[in-house]
Amino acid sequence: MTTKYQKVMHMWGDLAPKFLPFADAASEDLPLSRLLRLALFQVSVGMALVLLVGTLNRVMIVELKVPSSIVSIMVAIPLLFAPFRALIGFRSDNHRSELGWRRVPYMWMGAMIQFGGLAIMPFALLVLAGAGQSAGQPPWVGQLGAAIAFLLVGAGLHTTQTVGLALANDLAAEESRPKVVGLMYVMLLVGMIISALLFGVYLADFSPGVLIQVIQASAVTTLVLNVIALWKQEPRSRLRRGKPAVEPSFTEAWATLTQDSRALRTLIAVGLGTFAFSMEDVLLEPYGGQILNMSVSATTVLTATLSLGGLFGFAWASKVLSQGADPYNMARSGVLVGVPAFVAVICSGYLNLEWLFSLGVFGIGLGGGLFSHGTLTSCMNLAPKDQSGLALGAWGAVQATAAGLAMALGGIMRDMVDLMNGAAANGYVSVYVVELVVLIFTAVVLSPLVRQATVTRFPSEQRP
Repeated sequence: MTTKYQKVMHMWGDLAPKFLPFADAASEDLPLSRLLRLALFQVSVGMALVLLVGTLNRVMIVELKVPSSIVSIMVAIPLLFAPFRALIGFRSDNHRSELGWRRVPYMWMGAMIQFGGLAIMPFALLVLAGAGQSAGQPPWVGQLGAAIAFLLVGAGLHTTQTVGLALANDLAAEESRPKVVGLMYVMLLVGMIISALLFGVYLADFSPGVLIQVIQASAVTTLVLNVIALWKQEPRSRLRRGKPAVEPSFTEAWATLTQDSRALRTLIAVGLGTFAFSMEDVLLEPYGGQILNMSVSATTVLTATLSLGGLFGFAWASKVLSQGADPYNMARSGVLVGVPAFVAVICSGYLNLEWLFSLGVFGIGLGGGLFSHGTLTSCMNLAPKDQSGLALGAWGAVQATAAGLAMALGGIMRDMVDLMNGAAANGYVSVYVVELVVLIFTAVVLSPLVRQATVTRFPSEQRP
């Protein structure tokens, strides 16, 4: 019986890594339960992202009748804070306090800022939609209030995410760090999927009162999840107390990070690819509602479909990259998957096929997941020792900035084409065509990095 019992236990032990791609990211010092608890900060970030680029943009454009150009700018406002992610990561790398923490203070500050933005957001949106004007308030009051709310949410989630990923990288063993960071982003997508489904259920019968309840519940949930995630995660150290004899320089640290010739090209590819995968973010749900006549609940599920595609992309990329695959080639594969996905989205509007639209949205998420994991792993491989916060911050800063510009330009371009052409579908299609072109440029930028990696891993045999 003992032998049979041992065989059964070994069988289950072998099955866990096979069907759970990130089960082997855990270690004795960082068990899976603690790792998943830490990843709850990503769930809160994913929930905020669903609100910003999914549910709220549809509600503001379709139900509240806010022009899509203003909505795009509002959704892009949180990303104004994105360029500071590299600086935040650097500061958390070198932070010193009497409590002996370097990551926790920044994560807590980010959680509080994100909570504050979500707390005031529903009322700011109602004023923006015209409730304030009926009470005698000028239009700029609602616009200013909404801008402040979106900016606070953006500053909070960027701070929390950058420093949280760096903390996960600190706690993980060196050989499992890419898998741990990959798990963090899978949890982000899981949070987006769950949030999108819940928002879809609660907003099925839309009303301003329900919108207020949903956003305020998200604010409370954000704070609870981050407190649970932070509890007893970062060990305190006496070495972090007091000021150092020599203050580290951000300029010197950045020069060390970018001294590798591949670093700048990698960041350029990150910017181009993210731009190409993000222009449609604020337009997919309005496209489904306006062109395909989908309901609020149905279009909100699109965000879950997009996230599900990204989840598959991250899981597949983690499995392949853990076997020694080239991350640059993985990123290029994601770009190549995105091309037919955008073609499917374009064709779905002309053919009036909801299933083709959903398939295209899933493909965009899949390609984006492959591309994001490939470039993230590449940046991690280029990071100097003890500069994980700076490296992750640089990747996040470029990615988030490109996404913000893409979303803002996507909404403005859609409105301009509509004014000149008069057909709603043409405005959306013009944005999707631009994304296809940028994807092609991204593949061109990645090609030398793929060839260089291939030569490095498989050098030509020298003749005697």
